[in-house]
Amino acid sequence: MFDKSVRKIEETIRIYFDGLFFGDIDKLKKAFDAECVLFGDINGESYRKSLEDYLAGVKNRKSPSELKETFKMEILAIEVLGHVAIAKLHVPMLGYNYYDFLSLTEIDGEWKIVNKLFVHVGNV
Repeated sequence: MFDKSVRKIEETIRIYFDGLFFGDIDKLKKAFDAECVLFGDINGESYRKSLEDYLAGVKNRKSPSELKETFKMEILAIEVLGHVAIAKLHVPMLGYNYYDFLSLTEIDGEWKIVNKLFVHVGNV
């Protein structure tokens, strides 16, 4: 059960990575729960958005793929307890050196991101 959960979580994260890298809003919608809230720290500035506002921002910017960036996103850690999990990711893109902390839960047999915390640390 544990290995199966980790594989499904990794699948959700890979969909999330693809959505970010290619600017694919449909993939991002698939990875997130509709009520997710995103919080961050970008260069010392607080960031808080609903999923809807976040997706609008992704839609209206050039994707890392369009900018010919190299895909460097990676999963650093996943911890699962029952039907909840946390994941730590390294997400260098668009000139930022992001680290994401995702909270996920299993909803109707699918793992969804229900909260995203992220921070930009230094340069890529």
